[in-house]
Amino acid sequence: MSLESIQALLDQDFADCETKVETDGHTYTVTVISEQFEGLNAVKRQQQVYKTINPLIMDGSVHAVSIKALTPSEA
Repeated sequence: MSLESIQALLDQDFADCETKVETDGHTYTVTVISEQFEGLNAVKRQQQVYKTINPLIMDGSVHAVSIKALTPSEA
């Protein structure tokens, strides 16, 4: 799975948000900075991001993911 493919999915579901995807060759690190995370705990934030990338996890395209879901004031 290419970084660009994951980035495109995130950009589609998190329009008007800052998103970034990086990899060390084994783990993908996904960062989403969004106002929609205001008032949500870490689990709820990660669930929103997982909803977008879960199809890639389920089909085996993505194996290990680290998610950073932040509000603009936390970034």
